[in-house]
Amino acid sequence: MRRIRPEVLPPGLTEVDGGTAELLGDADRDGSWVLMVDGTPQSHVDLDEPAHLEFEYVRRMGHVLDLAAPEGEPLDVVHLGGGALTLARYVAVTRPGSRQRVVELDQRLTDLVRTHLPLPRGARVRVRAGDARAGLAALPTASADVVVSDVFAGARTPAHLTTVEYAAEAHRVLRPGGVLTANVADGPPLRFARGQVATLCAVFRHVGVLAEPGTLRGRRFGNLVAVASDAELPVAGLTRRCAGDPMPARVVAGEDLGRFAGNAQPVHDADAAPSPEPPPGVFSR
Repeated sequence: MRRIRPEVLPPGLTEVDGGTAELLGDADRDGSWVLMVDGTPQSHVDLDEPAHLEFEYVRRMGHVLDLAAPEGEPLDVVHLGGGALTLARYVAVTRPGSRQRVVELDQRLTDLVRTHLPLPRGARVRVRAGDARAGLAALPTASADVVVSDVFAGARTPAHLTTVEYAAEAHRVLRPGGVLTANVADGPPLRFARGQVATLCAVFRHVGVLAEPGTLRGRRFGNLVAVASDAELPVAGLTRRCAGDPMPARVVAGEDLGRFAGNAQPVHDADAAPSPEPPPGVFSR
C-alpha cells in the first residue's frame, strides 16, 4: 500500500477569493485529493504519483503534453488557470527540468494548495496571481512551447477567454510549432464548442478536438479538449492514446472538424459570452 502523507491535513471549508474551497480525500486512491470550489470539482491530485491524471479531460490534455516534444524533453509551459496545479505536477515529473509559469486569479486558493498539497521536489513552477488574459499579455513573444488554458469562474469559462483576440495572444506567446490546448465545457447542441473551434481556426493552421463520443454527438454535457498549432497535429498518436483511456475518446480533425464546426463563426471580444452553465447534478460524485 502506498504511503499516506500524514502532513496533509484537510482544513475543511475554506474561504478563498472565488468562493468556498474544500479538499476531499479520494476514498478510492490513497494519497489523492479532490479540490472542490463552491461544490464543483476543480482538480484531482495524487501526491504519491503526480503522473496519475484522474479526470478524463485532464488526461487528454496530458496526451497533448506528452506529444508536444520527444519523451522526457523539458518544455516551457504556461498554465492559464492553476487550481491544484495538477498538470504542472504532471509535467514536472514526466519532463524534469521543465520551466512552468502558472497564472491563477485566486491567490488564497493558490496558498491553500501550496500549503496542503506540496509540489513534487525539484518542480520549477512559478505561480503568479492575476487574470489569465492579462498574465498572458505580459509574457514575452515566442517564450513557451505549450499554453494550457483551463480557466473557470465557478463552472463557466469567462467570456474574455473565449475569443479570437485571446487565442491570438496565446499564438504570440508560443514558439513556432508550439501548441495551445484548452478545456471547453459544453452540452447539447454544442453551439459554444463549435464557436470555439471556429475561433481557433481563425488563428491557428491546425486544430483538433478530443472528446468522449457521447459529448461529441451532443448527447450530454461534458469537457472537450481543443488543441491548436501552426504545426501539424500528432493525430495518430493522440488517437491511440485517447482510444486506450478508461473512458475512450475520439479525435476530430481535418475535414471531420470542419463538419463538426458547421456554420459556426469565430467569436470576438465584442460579442463574447461565457461558456454555458452546466446542468444541475452534472458534477455530483
